Amino acid sequence: MARPRSRPPRPHRVRAAARLVARAAGRLRRVAGHAVTASVTTTDSVANAAAVRPATRRPARPRGTAPGPGLPVMVVAGLMVLIVALLGAERVTGLSLLPDRFIAGLRPPPRGFPVLPASPPTSIAIDRIDVRAPVHHVGIAPDGSIGVPDAARAQEAGWYDQGPAPGQYGPAVIVGHVDTSSGPAVFHGLRNLRDGDEVEVTREDGKVAVFEVDQVQRHGKENLPVDEVYGDFSRPNLRLITCGGRWVGGDTGYADNVVVYASLVRAHDG
Repeated sequence: MARPRSRPPRPHRVRAAARLVARAAGRLRRVAGHAVTASVTTTDSVANAAAVRPATRRPARPRGTAPGPGLPVMVVAGLMVLIVALLGAERVTGLSLLPDRFIAGLRPPPRGFPVLPASPPTSIAIDRIDVRAPVHHVGIAPDGSIGVPDAARAQEAGWYDQGPAPGQYGPAVIVGHVDTSSGPAVFHGLRNLRDGDEVEVTREDGKVAVFEVDQVQRHGKENLPVDEVYGDFSRPNLRLITCGGRWVGGDTGYADNVVVYASLVRAHDG
């Protein structure tokens, strides 16, 4: 199946701030005519802000006068005002005016959602593709990939228990086989899901987390977008993963992964 690191990446607000600083620095190079050097480190709690060096020597400031904010600061402030204004326009018009990666964490979610405490899943139901299946735990396989259910349990799904539980903030990951040598397996119809389809996950605490499909994608197993699959902690999410594409055999099996991206929309008692 998919090959994450030993644990799925965790969100880091510093990284988002660092990206914003880097983008703002790029605009300063064009607008202010300054030489800008940006150094961003994404280790724990460390981010070096862009250093701005004027291209020409400034005249001395007369005594007794307060320093102004400076052109670079004014440009950055102007950019932030523009972002806020465009976000407001998005809410009024319903149009997407800003790239998602540029404003990660700033745009409000499209609709309200609950947040549930940790509780392992016990079953999954997807009416669209007639799935009713138990869910058991899987961890890390010896090769570092997410473990998958044994072939004898091909009609069951496996929850990756090193990540969030369904309903917690972050992407809960549930994997399953697409088929076996004897016929279709639990996630054989996953590729047929469409935006707006619902996935219900029943948990040990009796709650049923209801997720709505946002998109279905197919990725080559060697080119899985790890940040998209495992790194979105903006709200409670669900990722359903199985195999797809052409059969190549060997240890790889199918060439691709089919990934369903879904967001929690409501919860109710089972």
